[in-house]
Amino acid sequence: MDFKKLLAYQKSFDLSMDIFEVSKSFPKEETYSLISQIRRSFCSVFAHISESYRKRLYPGHFVSKLTDADAENSETFTWLEFALACKYIDDSTFQDLNIKSLEIG
Repeated sequence: MDFKKLLAYQKSFDLSMDIFEVSKSFPKEETYSLISQIRRSFCSVFAHISESYRKRLYPGHFVSKLTDADAENSETFTWLEFALACKYIDDSTFQDLNIKSLEIG
């Protein structure tokens, strides 16, 4: 099986695209701070899932990569909370993205 068939990979990739689209509307002054941070943290989720799949024969490495994916998912939540507090996203968008993030976690 290819890692791209993993449900967690597919959902995390889809959510990263959602976050990418939402972050396009953030103020330009956030380009090198919030936009960069939130995009990198969530892209790391599906990247770590794909890495963990390749390390699945080595339990310690496998768990380590999945733990990294979970940590990046939590970081993304923090950035989404920050975007909500700054009024870059509305509560409905935050809730939608958060529910997807929780499911992936």
